[in-house]
Amino acid sequence: MSKRDYYEVLGVSKSASADEIKKAFRRLAVQHHPDKEGGNEEKFKEINEAYDVLKDAQKRQRYDQFGHAGVGGASGGGSGNPFEGFGGFNGQNANFDFGGGFGDIFDQFFGGGNSRQRGPKRGRDIEVQLQLTFEEAIFGLEHEMSLDMEDSCEHCKGSTVEPGYDLKTCSTCHGAGQQTRVMNTMFGAIQQTVPCETCHGAGKIPEKECSVCHGKGTQRKKQSIKVKIPAGIDDGATIRLAGRGEAIAGGEKGDLYIGIRVKAHKHFTREGDIILSEEHVSMVDAALGTEIVVDTVDGEVRMKVPAGTQSGTDFKLSNHGVPHLRNED
Repeated sequence: MSKRDYYEVLGVSKSASADEIKKAFRRLAVQHHPDKEGGNEEKFKEINEAYDVLKDAQKRQRYDQFGHAGVGGASGGGSGNPFEGFGGFNGQNANFDFGGGFGDIFDQFFGGGNSRQRGPKRGRDIEVQLQLTFEEAIFGLEHEMSLDMEDSCEHCKGSTVEPGYDLKTCSTCHGAGQQTRVMNTMFGAIQQTVPCETCHGAGKIPEKECSVCHGKGTQRKKQSIKVKIPAGIDDGATIRLAGRGEAIAGGEKGDLYIGIRVKAHKHFTREGDIILSEEHVSMVDAALGTEIVVDTVDGEVRMKVPAGTQSGTDFKLSNHGVPHLRNED
């Protein structure tokens, strides 16, 4: 299904100023908020998607030039990058794996030799999602989570060897950790050096495998992990805990990546370090001036509305926004 024009979504013209786009977004976000009676979650997502592009000068320029394809939202038609979808062939994140065939052939021809070790040396990275309330994201907290993952075997301490026994030289590779095999290719027979399939490149194998993990070196078990969520974290942020991922025999643990999702608030929206809310006053109060009570994340605050205030006027309450995000040890 094709996407609607972002300008049409926000109800503004293509020549609209940044301020006009911002005001249109605020009005529509309040109107269609899913936690509000009569709100529409799909409409709310569409409004946020449109604003995310049009509020950014560079994204807006690409969108004006290439449409949805220019901002990664194309579902069909041409793209500004003909290699889109192939790992970023524009010079970023390009990553091609030839599965061991041609990659190793090229290594043999161009001096790579066996510089690439294919044996696993690092545990698997874990990715999880953590959902926070709006207030938790603003003020931060310490959260404890329980994860089911591979950890070092308690019986053999990750060595893969049954306690009381030792490692012995691999009988397949005789301790070299490598095997030589011949590949028939379009260039003829190629001799290739690969990690030993028996010892996985270690050169040694257990005299007797661990009776608990059966030589794997790891066990699957639940782990309790505490993570400090810094004040001011935003939706879509990722926290990395180095060495808190899965364990692997003979290598380092992977990392734990925690993706942050922040629930929408029925009264507040966020724009960077700014918290936005909408207040309603009567025409008489706006004309003559009044004082109102405004809800903030810190509690109620009294605010003066000057006489002659126009609809859509923005007021700033200092020190009631989002704390500046900072790294905490």
